[in-house]
Amino acid sequence: MPETTIREALRQTLREELQQDERMVLMGEDIGAYGGSYGVTRGLLEEFGEERVYDTPISESVVVGCGIGAAMGGVRPVIELMTINFSFLAFDQIINNASKLHYMSGGQINVPLVIRMASGGGSQLGAQHSHDLAGWYAHVPGLKVATPSTPYDARGLLKTALRDENPVIFVEHTAIYGLRGEVPEEDYAVPFGQAQVIREGGDVTLVGYSGSVHQALRAADMLAGQDMDAEVLNLRTLRPLDVDGIVDSVKKTGRAIVVEDDWRFGGFAGEIVALIQERAFDYLDAPVARVCGADVPMPYAHELEAAALPSEQQIVDAVLAMR
Repeated sequence: MPETTIREALRQTLREELQQDERMVLMGEDIGAYGGSYGVTRGLLEEFGEERVYDTPISESVVVGCGIGAAMGGVRPVIELMTINFSFLAFDQIINNASKLHYMSGGQINVPLVIRMASGGGSQLGAQHSHDLAGWYAHVPGLKVATPSTPYDARGLLKTALRDENPVIFVEHTAIYGLRGEVPEEDYAVPFGQAQVIREGGDVTLVGYSGSVHQALRAADMLAGQDMDAEVLNLRTLRPLDVDGIVDSVKKTGRAIVVEDDWRFGGFAGEIVALIQERAFDYLDAPVARVCGADVPMPYAHELEAAALPSEQQIVDAVLAMR
């Protein structure tokens, strides 16, 4: 299989779907001539024109509201928000409208809307651009939340999102856009709600999503030198969440650590810990642990930003403490 980056996998998927579905349009700030803040939409304006690729004003609430209305009218909009932090300006539209219209209409209204959001630290973008808040949206019924961590997942999960009849929050980690990996040339989709065991192991389960999957993999390499065989589970989506996949892995290993860039207090990692406690308590050889970001706004300085994010050594230390 040929290799490509997450950025290129996303761009090619958008291109293919624009070619195949005349109802699909792209909307967002600087996605046209500039090619998107992270280069994902580069070249699509020239290929599809201003009727399919809309450069919008800097007004997230207006952009998302326009997308919701267009989706209700039969269009299939894909909205790009520069960062997940900026989505707070459209919180009312996303939470009170996009997520609820299908339910409140008794199934008469569909909102086939995909909102792409860049997220995560590690790129020195400061406190208003760098937090990993995917778990906030996973809290909301009516929304699906996809968190790809590889080029394969980026393409496959985006295909699934674009074919969904109701809203999908698609969260892309800024620090791994350039990550390379194998992607099949043929069409495929990755189903929502099916986690992937990305590394087999028998001593401890490391649960991650988005960028934290790669931290978990690096920690697993370090643990191998300590005679610990770690299994790494890539969640892929937070809603729907593959609870059975998590529980099956923990039943096999007897230990679990959840790794998340988000703040520890009130974070999505706590939800996963609770599910493991409820569903696999009798199989645990140690309490479930969390390795999360520091409880501070994300610093800009490189050294401070690194200190605010979970590290591989913290994961290793948490595992060794379970012995």
